Amino acid sequence: MNSNVRFVLVNTSHPGNIGAVARAMKNMSLKQLYLVDPKCFPHADATARASGADDLLEEAKVCATLEEALIGCELVFASSARSRRLSWPTLTPRASITAISEARAGAAVAIVFGRENSGLTNDEIAKCNYLVSIPSNPQYSSLNIAAAVQILAYELQLKSMEEQAGKGLQVEKTMKTVRLVTSDELEGLVGHFQRVMEELEFIEPGKPKTVMRRLRRLFTRSKLDVDELNIFRGLLSAVQNKFKLLNNNT
Repeated sequence: MNSNVRFVLVNTSHPGNIGAVARAMKNMSLKQLYLVDPKCFPHADATARASGADDLLEEAKVCATLEEALIGCELVFASSARSRRLSWPTLTPRASITAISEARAGAAVAIVFGRENSGLTNDEIAKCNYLVSIPSNPQYSSLNIAAAVQILAYELQLKSMEEQAGKGLQVEKTMKTVRLVTSDELEGLVGHFQRVMEELEFIEPGKPKTVMRRLRRLFTRSKLDVDELNIFRGLLSAVQNKFKLLNNNT
C-alpha cells in the first residue's frame, strides 16, 4: 500500500523542512516525494536534515503546479490544521488511511501538505477528495510540516503492517473492477463543463466565479469512476454538437 502513496509538499519555503519530511517518509517505508514549486531546492539544508534519506531527495519529483503533481491520482487528501468555510468531508489521519486501504488495488493516492505559514488555498483544497485534520490542542494546533507528515506516515506504516500480518479488523470489501477517475481526468471534465456553459451563456466567458469551484467539489465528493466520466463527457459533446447544429440552421 505504501508504494502507491505520494506525499506532495506545496510551495515549501524552508529547504530544511523538505529534508525532515524525506527522513520521516523513509522511516516509514515511503518513497514518493513530490515538490510543487519549492522556494529553494536542492539545498544543503535539505540534505543535512534528511539524515541519510538522500535517495528520496534525489528522486523527488519537482512540479510547477499542484495539478501536475496529482496526475494519475484517483484519491487525494489535503492536510489542513485550520478550520475552513468550505463544507468538505474531513477525516482523522487514521480514518484517511482506512479509506486508502479500501481503494482499488494499485490506485495512486496523494496526501497534500501546504505552505508552512498559510497552508493550502481553498482552490487547492477543491482539487482534493478529503480534508485530513490531525486532532490537537485547539489553542495551539499548528504542526511543523515534518511532524504532520510523520503522523500520516506512521498511520500508513501501521496499517500496512497489520494487513501484511493479517491482524486488525477484517472488513469485507468488494473489489472495484472499474478505476476511479484521476485528478487530471477530473480537471478535463470540469474544463469541458466550463466550455459548454460558456457556449450556452450560462456563465460569462472567463469569469466562472464560484460555479466551477462548486462543480469541482461535487465531483470530488462523488469519486467518479471512468465509466461515469465517459457518460458526462459524451453528454457534453452531444450538447455541443446539437448547439452547433442549431446555430447553423438559424
